Amino acid sequence: MNHSSTNARVTRRELLIHSAVGVALAPWVGYGATAKAETEKQDGRVKGAIDAHAHVWTPDVERYPLAAPYTPAQMQPASFTPKQLLAHAEPCGVRRIVLIQMSYYGFDNRYMLDAIRGFPGVFSGVAVVDEHAPGLRGTMLDLKKQGVRGFRVHPAQQAVADWLFGAPMAQMWKIGADEQLAMCALVNPEALEPLDKMCRQFPGTRLVIDHFARIGIDGTIRDNDIDNLCRLARHKLVSVKISAFYALGRKKPPYTDLGPMIRRLLDAFGPERLMWASDSPFQVDPGHTYRDSIDLVRERLEFLSAGDRQWLLEKTAQRVFFS
Repeated sequence: MNHSSTNARVTRRELLIHSAVGVALAPWVGYGATAKAETEKQDGRVKGAIDAHAHVWTPDVERYPLAAPYTPAQMQPASFTPKQLLAHAEPCGVRRIVLIQMSYYGFDNRYMLDAIRGFPGVFSGVAVVDEHAPGLRGTMLDLKKQGVRGFRVHPAQQAVADWLFGAPMAQMWKIGADEQLAMCALVNPEALEPLDKMCRQFPGTRLVIDHFARIGIDGTIRDNDIDNLCRLARHKLVSVKISAFYALGRKKPPYTDLGPMIRRLLDAFGPERLMWASDSPFQVDPGHTYRDSIDLVRERLEFLSAGDRQWLLEKTAQRVFFS
């Protein structure tokens, strides 16, 4: 549940509370086809699953420098490359992954873009841009050409209204509608009502709510917060990521305490607008595993039909991030 902050000053702890292309990419080239072939051979009721949210980074800070004020000591784990991510994902039948720009790099999306190029067909991307910078449309279109299908948006240190209702965010949402690029919102529950207003203003813009809008991050899942999230279902282009189980509710596998919230979202949005995601590498911190995350959806929620699981584990993310 990392925060790709526009000023790169929000630590992961604060968030939870409120190569060269030749050297670095040489091991990647041609890997995507192999990964796809191997995962398609695996047994399981859902094959070719998509992880709709994961982060990658490299210890090669010379080739890919960190944004201020981050230092290599703050990178935990010190390395989480695409190959390391796939080592967790592939044994669980995950064939494709949506990479979310890591806050360590600020607005420099190069490492994520190089990963997309290095693993053809495996990764899609959600980038971070400076909405205040000139040439925003050109920047977003250039990133789209390189495999980006969404943009992470978040209030950072601003009040929600100041962030969301300003001219820069309006421009982003308009470009998103024009180009079918999703706004991927990392927000707390208090932002849900303002986002409802934004959806009314921009009905043609895709909105993806990350991590249940962090409902339950303090250990308490409140009905009123779920009500506000479910209310967004009236906007047909809103989807929700069922993700970051390690950080919500009881914060312990098998995470079945999140089942009632998932069921309410299923009733409100339908399976076609819900997507599972791991939020790795944070999902694979000690005490948690990648398999624990996917198995909540794949095995443990009896109210999910086989068709529901196919949407949550593949088809929704396919439509939003791989089309």
